[in-house]
Amino acid sequence: MPLRDKNGKRYSGVLCAVSSLPSPYGIGGFGIDAYRFVDFLSESKQRFWQILPLNPLGEGDSPYKSPSTFAGEILYIDLDILAREGLLDMQDIGKYSFSQNVDYKAVREFKLPLLQKAAENFDTTDKNYQKFLSDNDFWIDDYALFEAALWVYKTKSLTDLPDGIKYRVPDVLGEFKKSYENKINFYKITQYFFFCQYYDLKRYANRKGIKIIGDIPFYVSPDSADVWGNPDDFKVGRDFTPTAVAGVPPDIFSASGQLWGNPIYNWQNMRQNEYRWWRLRLGFCREMYDVLRIDHFRAFANYYQIPYGSKSAIEGDWVCGEGVTFWDKMRRTIGEMNIIAEDLGGEDDHAVIKLLKYTEFPNMKILQFGFTGDMQNQFLPQNYPYNCVCYTGTHDNDTSLSWYNSATTKERVIFNSIIRNNANCVPHDMIRELSKSQSQLCIIPMQDLLCLDTSARMNTPGIAKGNWRWRMSKDDINTDNAKLLKKLTKERN
Repeated sequence: MPLRDKNGKRYSGVLCAVSSLPSPYGIGGFGIDAYRFVDFLSESKQRFWQILPLNPLGEGDSPYKSPSTFAGEILYIDLDILAREGLLDMQDIGKYSFSQNVDYKAVREFKLPLLQKAAENFDTTDKNYQKFLSDNDFWIDDYALFEAALWVYKTKSLTDLPDGIKYRVPDVLGEFKKSYENKINFYKITQYFFFCQYYDLKRYANRKGIKIIGDIPFYVSPDSADVWGNPDDFKVGRDFTPTAVAGVPPDIFSASGQLWGNPIYNWQNMRQNEYRWWRLRLGFCREMYDVLRIDHFRAFANYYQIPYGSKSAIEGDWVCGEGVTFWDKMRRTIGEMNIIAEDLGGEDDHAVIKLLKYTEFPNMKILQFGFTGDMQNQFLPQNYPYNCVCYTGTHDNDTSLSWYNSATTKERVIFNSIIRNNANCVPHDMIRELSKSQSQLCIIPMQDLLCLDTSARMNTPGIAKGNWRWRMSKDDINTDNAKLLKKLTKERN
């Protein structure tokens, strides 16, 4: 199941969220600029494009707390493609103006009515659409019904739904489906738009020699169709309030830890049903992506469990995870998968190390963590093994330029003695060093290629608002930057 190349080749790629792509419509999507970005990657001799989760955005516009682990975020649907298909008229789109970074409220107010109109113009007897519904019947009915219920009852919380809906009373659900058939169909049709456009883009990328690295959170939102449809697989009470939630203890990101609030899995029940939900999830992702990064992978070895209602993450405890038993079952039932294991925070944990060795999944190395003064620090490029994926930083880190500008004197001295050789751009020095390392894959955040400061930071852990907004300009995708990226990663071309 490893990503390891049998010939020992080393590759590079770029980390860029779909939402961060240029677009005239206020948020990146699957339109012409996404194809331009693929061409840019190809021109710069990159082999991988890593994205963030494509699921519907949740609390704080985060892709890591989604109302569905299977559905896609419909804001990424390209309006020009819908117009070419005759589902919209360009006059419908009209005039528009957006800020450079994503203003999610403005984008929703603009795009959702247009997507509604396109859905109304769509022929639901289309054979491809009917096949899509059939192929995805294990999730799409529940998802569409759940989203429609949240919309009708003007809530974002599963626990606030009326009992008849919340507890799936057949007669109540049947009457709801009849009353709100059009709204339910809207959610199904727009999912069809999403996946058609995504797979067209993926096929284009693959033809250009670019593989897509997808990303999934380990946990799901408490207010999700997954919890609503599979309550026995999660530690929730009768009213769907979690009894235990996820997070991490104090770490480099937060002195009080991180209280995520996602419900913990009921692994006892999952073992009894042979991990059915996880098998469906990973099988779905295997078809959708060429490689899959699993966020917080370490929780398969051991996970941090916090009593519901706790004020902070300090009150939690570590619990043994499913480990080898789980991955043996996945291998037998869904086959081999190319997986990147995000093990940050567990890199010195014996159980995590043992599980990584067993699965042979490559783990992650973050250069920003390397400058402690210990020359054996595993995050320094000279210490990377082949079976790992290295980054200057992740979506949770500040940009490398701002990291350096705010680094301690000790970190700067160590950095300058080991890496720095170009006074113009610290991130480019970091990219160059990563490229020289023995890691099988080097992934470059687009912000670091562009040498941007903290204004381009994607996410600040523990801060609920103002994240996930950065978007590049149309001019950033150009031949000069392609040549620069090719030069910085020449060791891997």
